[in-house]
Amino acid sequence: MPDSFGLGLMSSRRQFMSISMVAAVTAVLAACGGSSGGDAAVDVEKQSVGAMDDFTAGTTFKATEPITLSLLWTDWPEYMVTEDSPFMQELQRRTNVSFTLTHIPLSDHEEKRSLLISAGDAPEIIPLVYSGQDAPFVSSGAVLPMSDYLDYMPHFRKLVADWDLQELVDNLKQADGKNYSLPGLQEVSVPVFTVVIRKDVFDEVGAGVPQTWDEMRDALRLIKQRYPDSQPLADGFEGQALLNYAAHAFGAVAGWGFGNGMIDDGTGALTYSGSSDGYKQMLEYFRGLVEEGLLDTESMTTTGTTQTTGTIAEKIANNKVFAASGNSQTVIEFAQAMEGTFGAGKFELLQIAAPGGPAGQIVEPRSFWHGFMLNSSLRDSDHFLATIQFLDWLYYSEEAREFVMWGVEGDTYTKDDEGAITLNPDYSLSVYNINVGAPTDLQSDLGYASDVLAYGTESRRLKESYNSEAFVAYMDDVLTNRTPRSPMPPAPLDEAELEQASLLSTPLKDIVDTNTLKFILGQRDMSEWDAYVGELEARGLQSYVDLINGARERFAQNNG
Repeated sequence: MPDSFGLGLMSSRRQFMSISMVAAVTAVLAACGGSSGGDAAVDVEKQSVGAMDDFTAGTTFKATEPITLSLLWTDWPEYMVTEDSPFMQELQRRTNVSFTLTHIPLSDHEEKRSLLISAGDAPEIIPLVYSGQDAPFVSSGAVLPMSDYLDYMPHFRKLVADWDLQELVDNLKQADGKNYSLPGLQEVSVPVFTVVIRKDVFDEVGAGVPQTWDEMRDALRLIKQRYPDSQPLADGFEGQALLNYAAHAFGAVAGWGFGNGMIDDGTGALTYSGSSDGYKQMLEYFRGLVEEGLLDTESMTTTGTTQTTGTIAEKIANNKVFAASGNSQTVIEFAQAMEGTFGAGKFELLQIAAPGGPAGQIVEPRSFWHGFMLNSSLRDSDHFLATIQFLDWLYYSEEAREFVMWGVEGDTYTKDDEGAITLNPDYSLSVYNINVGAPTDLQSDLGYASDVLAYGTESRRLKESYNSEAFVAYMDDVLTNRTPRSPMPPAPLDEAELEQASLLSTPLKDIVDTNTLKFILGQRDMSEWDAYVGELEARGLQSYVDLINGARERFAQNNG
């Protein structure tokens, strides 16, 4: 999931999506006025209670005396993790570090997090932070500049170098040239959401696997002829997923990936996606699918548990839909629904690389996953250095990442000479359909593989360890046959600019969202495109573009 313009998180069974930061920015700016001493120095060497003297990359962190840290914990509705969970107890045994948890619900975790931070009540460690989500908290000094402490984070530095991520990390700097959050690092990055197809039916009609959106339309036409009562392509997330992964092939950003709405204009400057020719081409394409009865219009306007994990799966199981937005978990959900209709082994589902288009065979930019911020209250902690060392180990060492995901080697899992992991038969990881029916689930019963701490940083080996062979094949397909889009030029905003950008971007985004669906669903004719762009211009489009480009130019000058 991807994301230098503010990724967030929602859930339909661990499905991560990008969402707008505007509400969080507005709330924090309203609550935080001025600086609260964010530049006060930390004497790291003196604030070193519990720290290790010989902490290097490859070292297992263990505090030299017990440490208790406060941690913000987002609760998933499917499972609960507490201080007493086996995962937490084992983590304490290994590292001499224990947690006190502040729980917030997934349903509004970004709002709750913002309120806690702005009120000065947030715990010391703030996880589940996507790139750009630190921006609202910088000017108030509410969070610490993490880039000041990278000398004490050998695991992080090693992964950035080994995986060639330095440029992407640099692009996350805020207006003052510092990073206030550290991201989850991915050795390989592929889009989480894409198209899941009934490959058996695509083969049946002679279409094969579509490599472009034009080929997808041709395939959908053949399926419509064979199954005339179908609307063969569906989304199920108000169009947000479909437009997100499709937009890149048209040279635009859309849906969950719209972010601040800005895209590279080809010269290093930025322009507004919602008024671009590529955005118009994308709308014309999907409008054409609707006119031919090839796109399930209900799935473009309905979201929530019933539509995403119920109705779409039911439509696929009843030969009404043959391609739909999804991820690796969605494939499992669709398969479970279809087995009830067709029986096991009577169909083939395939997660495919997002089709290419006028802009090329490209997918979303290589990206980071969720990482963490540190509350500025930690600045005065006697165990500051130990905390930095612990988080460096927890987030960026392969040993810790494997432990967070799989538990205790020799107990919950085993590993062969090549490093392949096998979950022991007494344990399941039901979310990935592994050992389903075993008496103890790693996630829901023990607290491992939690969405708060797992997945953020992953080697390819670890990512492959819990995913199906079909997903590994999908990764290979993307990495071999698609090119990641170049990251958008960074344009970090200062405090005044954030407030101005929020006031400008909100009405612009409202116009884009409303009219995107109107154009696609035929409620507004494409001949009114110029009038639509005029509506954007009347609401300050040029002022917004100038503001972001001014920040872009300043960043480029200050960072070489």
